[in-house]
Amino acid sequence: MKHKGAELDDFDRKLIRLLTQDGRMSSGKAAQSLRVTSPTVRARLEALVRTGVLRIVALLDLSRASQFNIALIGISLERHQQLDRKLEQISNLRQVHWAAAVTGRFDLIVEIILENGMPDLYRFQSEDLLRVGGIRSSESFMVMKAKRKWILLPESDGKAKQKV
Repeated sequence: MKHKGAELDDFDRKLIRLLTQDGRMSSGKAAQSLRVTSPTVRARLEALVRTGVLRIVALLDLSRASQFNIALIGISLERHQQLDRKLEQISNLRQVHWAAAVTGRFDLIVEIILENGMPDLYRFQSEDLLRVGGIRSSESFMVMKAKRKWILLPESDGKAKQKV
């Protein structure tokens, strides 16, 4: 069980797969399925959570919660030397569901969750990204329809975003 470099052993992967199917599964039921003891499951689960490899949360199915929209934003930076710093800054913005450094014509791709549609997208691009600075250009893409898209419910305005 090495968690420092996020290398998961076979047992960790099996446990996570079980929890992916049912995040509320009891350690007893998981232990029975994995043919180990409940304390073994609890210890592994605690280690995965403690090391930040795993977080157990409630997710929202966007196909059933029509009041939310998703936008993907491709971002080109002014200087590539700031890639890690800008990725960190942008990933900590409240509306950001995930952010990634990518290959291709953009330096970063960011997914944001919009509670108020276009006004939220406009505010994100004209205020939030402006405050981050160091951005040469951006291009946004509104998601019209998505399948198998589960998200964390966004924090309400004025609250700090928790790390996922």
